[in-house]
Amino acid sequence: MAKIERKYLAHFINTAANGGAAAYERLGKDLEEFSPELAAQVDTKKNILGESSILISGYEKTAAVEPFYAEEGSDLFARLQDIIDNGLLLDNLKTDVVEVKLWEQAESGAYPAIKEEAYIEVTSYGGDVTGYQIPFTLHFTGAKVKGKFDVATKTFTAI
Repeated sequence: MAKIERKYLAHFINTAANGGAAAYERLGKDLEEFSPELAAQVDTKKNILGESSILISGYEKTAAVEPFYAEEGSDLFARLQDIIDNGLLLDNLKTDVVEVKLWEQAESGAYPAIKEEAYIEVTSYGGDVTGYQIPFTLHFTGAKVKGKFDVATKTFTAI
């Protein structure tokens, strides 16, 4: 069985402001790595018999997007700059990210996908001589919806 190339696990972030019509942009142009971290909440106990019990009660999923180079015309850049310029907080940082499995069979141009709610945390801005950078972290809420994602039209349909 062949290994799946990383490019076939695609991540699309909704760049629209909270409540606006979804507008997805693919992450990855300048990223050498994008790996959501699950950070499991683990409770381990030992009893008097020397046995261990392990309870995993949840995950705090985050994903760092670093570097992110600002590009004119990018809707994601506009959204991040709005967060910086206006000091946005709370639900104004809410978005969703769609993880698309491009290695699976498409049906009518749409691939299996999972959409998950997340909040954007801009961690810094500026950068070095290579360009204006706005690294950010996505904090996922765990609210997920299974569906299909059409890469050509950048639309998600729940199933």
